Amino acid sequence: MREHDNMWPPNLKCLVMLLMLMILNVSGAFVGINVGTDISNVPSAVDIVSILKEKKIQHIRLLNSDHQMLTALANTGIEVMVGVPNDQLLRVGQSRPTAADWINKNVAAYIPATNITYIAVGNEVLTTIPNAALVLVPALQFLQSALLAANLNTQVKISSPHSTDMISKPFPPSTATFNSTWSSIMLQYLQFLKNTGSSFMLNAQPYYDYVRGQGIFPLEYALFRSLNPDSQISDPNTNLFYTNMFDAMVDATYNSMQAMNFTDIPVMVTASGWPWHGAQNEQAANVDNALAYNTNLIRHVLNNSGTPSQPNNQVSTYIFELFNEDLRAGLVSDKNWGIMFPNATTVYTLTFEDMGTTSADSAVLRGTFCVANSSAPPSALKQSLDWACGPGSANCSAIQPGQPCYKSDDIVAVASYAFNDYYHRTQASGGTCNFNSTAMVTSTDPSHGSCIFAGSTGSNGSSGGEASGSISPDNFATQTQLCWLTHLVATLLPILVFL
Repeated sequence: MREHDNMWPPNLKCLVMLLMLMILNVSGAFVGINVGTDISNVPSAVDIVSILKEKKIQHIRLLNSDHQMLTALANTGIEVMVGVPNDQLLRVGQSRPTAADWINKNVAAYIPATNITYIAVGNEVLTTIPNAALVLVPALQFLQSALLAANLNTQVKISSPHSTDMISKPFPPSTATFNSTWSSIMLQYLQFLKNTGSSFMLNAQPYYDYVRGQGIFPLEYALFRSLNPDSQISDPNTNLFYTNMFDAMVDATYNSMQAMNFTDIPVMVTASGWPWHGAQNEQAANVDNALAYNTNLIRHVLNNSGTPSQPNNQVSTYIFELFNEDLRAGLVSDKNWGIMFPNATTVYTLTFEDMGTTSADSAVLRGTFCVANSSAPPSALKQSLDWACGPGSANCSAIQPGQPCYKSDDIVAVASYAFNDYYHRTQASGGTCNFNSTAMVTSTDPSHGSCIFAGSTGSNGSSGGEASGSISPDNFATQTQLCWLTHLVATLLPILVFL
């Protein structure tokens, strides 16, 4: 065997291992979802896992360590982040044996059947329960020691989610720094992440910054929508342009770490979303904005573009959240961030798969419809209908006399078809379902007979034939790269066996 080894260049093994590592990283960032618990009628763990499978969600964040959920997730392959709730933090952070017991009962007992990959210790501890700040880093260290003892430290990483409120003056991102009140703790926290190869966990919620800003930033900027040339937002110190608030938040975090001399810790966004319903004075909390934000966020994360200052660092993100949490304290909007109701009906439809291979319409809005509000005055509906079929450029051929969606005596049905067509054509570029408050988003398919609305899962109309779409150049290149690397490693792997 020694003679055989000497036949190969000494760096061949390194080359093969590098290629294998490249393959593992081709997929880039992922999008997961938060599963909260402040719900009066929580679905069963088995039902929740069925929903996750149906939606093809491969990463979830549990805000606790629910044993029924961890059992139901066994053998699914879904990657799980479990949480140490804030009310358990003091006990874990003050006692090494308590931390070890927590790991044994909530992590080690379920691996390997349940694919636990991260532990989130507390949630926004420094800004919400500052009296517990001194035990945060000890809790991380005690839990890490327990993972080492259980030989799980390579599979499971530990971190703690922080709010963007930790960052003083987050814009421009290039000058952002962490609040100096927490400098000592943040230094220890960042050193822990560096030592353990963990990520900085960030809860990035542009909704709150947009509302607090009271018009400082345009809504389009918060929703990842195109900005007109007069509204371009740039960092004056770097001349980097920011097309969305999410990227600015992430870059502010990177620069805050850099200000403390840490430059190699990746950012993972543990919560980001938009409320779909609010009180009378919470106008930005509506279905249209929630659908737009989360759809555009998913597309943005999965295209692996990074951020303006960190283009090569993809930002894996967990959507907030799966279910509305009706028991949460606070404003009406605080209870309505879910994409589903607890009874498993859908508020609006999202796809968690890579949308690079599908048309924006079919991938994003399938199962979601923009329809006329039946309580709107007929005159207002007529005005909105005329706009949709005129300046709005909706395809209104199906609602002409003799066509399948024509109804001479039903302005609501006719307007619904036009509104929905416009919405599906333009949502990806900023089109909304509003029409001067005469329309609304619904998940109820209004198709009837041979009148098929865009977005229908059985559509033969404008969206039904586009499900497979054309492959974008970037996505084609990624697929080609993956195939080439896979073939090369397959060729060299037998050699590696003999090295």
